[in-house]
Amino acid sequence: MSQSTPARRELLRVGFGSAVGLFTGLAANRDAAFAFQKAEKDGKRVPNHPIIDVHCHARWDGYNGARMIANMDAAGIQRAWLLSWELPEREMNPIYYREINPTGVGMPFHDVIDVAERYPDRFIPGTTMDPRDPHAHERLKAAVSTHGVRVFGELKLRMRYDDPDAIRLFHYCGELGLPVLFHLQPTFPRLGIPSARQWWYGGGLETMETPLRLCTQTQFLAHARGLWREISGDADREPLDYPAGKPVVGRGRLLEYLDKYPNLNCDLSGGSGHTALSRDLKFTRKFFIDYQDRLFFGRDEFSNRLYDLVISLNLPAAVLAKIFAGNAMRLVPV
Repeated sequence: MSQSTPARRELLRVGFGSAVGLFTGLAANRDAAFAFQKAEKDGKRVPNHPIIDVHCHARWDGYNGARMIANMDAAGIQRAWLLSWELPEREMNPIYYREINPTGVGMPFHDVIDVAERYPDRFIPGTTMDPRDPHAHERLKAAVSTHGVRVFGELKLRMRYDDPDAIRLFHYCGELGLPVLFHLQPTFPRLGIPSARQWWYGGGLETMETPLRLCTQTQFLAHARGLWREISGDADREPLDYPAGKPVVGRGRLLEYLDKYPNLNCDLSGGSGHTALSRDLKFTRKFFIDYQDRLFFGRDEFSNRLYDLVISLNLPAAVLAKIFAGNAMRLVPV
């Protein structure tokens, strides 16, 4: 999408710090959505600008389209990236049957299409293709041209993401202008022989080094425990997949990769993100300021706990503007 208008150029120049004025099409929803927010909350600044949720699923955890919209309005969220989760049934942890739509496998693209078409001003459609499918490129191109897909996500498969077929597809996403949002879930013990059959997806963060190096025109958003446990330098020795309440030590692999690969970004969503960001708030505040251009607000649930955590950090307004909406607008303009 063209970004040549003066307003768009000015938005990019200031780092989206004045994004409110460009969301005029969303004004009616915005006023109602932010009515519940106070000018101050426990002495902390509360943002007075739009919020985009980059990690949302259709018909997840009992939420149909209407209920999702009501939840977004109450949370002050103007738009959400609506993602599918496509995978063979044999690769899906059966625990997910408690939360997903039982009429399909995973979170099928047809649910994304249905909900996004009902609420086109609120949802940005996303989907994935299995890189092992010989028709993946053609199907993805059709999804873009037919259904207006803007995001490749959520990729969550029992395959290493440095597989050659995955790298080809990631490169193609860059050609199509699609950011790639992926789930990482490693096996334990880390860097050793798995103790039993485990429901792993993608591998550890180290599997992304080759795709990041080769697919320089593709923007990646990493998500889940395989990413967030890597904020700490002791991740390879840590036996827990969700280390909670432990101070962050040293500079973890995630920070090294963020410094080395400008196309790596972080999806803050889910229990993994909240657990990691809650464990050492002094680290988290500095992390948010240092990497403010690489962090994306997302929920992957229907609670406001991540929002509350971010607000509690008392971050500068310009940082909040980028994390809550500006960075998402930069990758997927609306």
